[in-house]
Amino acid sequence: MQSPSRRVLYIGVTSDIEKRVFQHKNHLIEVFSSKYNTKRLVHLERFVDIRNAIARETQLKKWQRSKKEWLLQMNNPQWLDLAENWYKQLTGATKGSSTPLRSARHDNSEGQWEATEAMGSSTPDA
Repeated sequence: MQSPSRRVLYIGVTSDIEKRVFQHKNHLIEVFSSKYNTKRLVHLERFVDIRNAIARETQLKKWQRSKKEWLLQMNNPQWLDLAENWYKQLTGATKGSSTPLRSARHDNSEGQWEATEAMGSSTPDA
């Protein structure tokens, strides 16, 4: 995840990328990403085995900034938000509310829309 200024990069692992990106984009969790406004998904790697994902996360976190930028440049030269069109505009509550936030996400693999609900306050799952 990246901040709009491109100054801050956040690297993390999750078992539910759509949910986690939704949380980052809407500041639903109080963590590093919320503090530094890292809400743009600029790189994504998928793994079948969680141990491999954790090993890759550890490897990337040890890299110098220049090497991380090289990886992004190779895979996403314009640093586009890969999740920009995953959700429709939110309606409903704001952070801290008990009213669910509602959105829809387009599932490109099957061409269908999937409804998503997240409570206004939540706990991290990554």
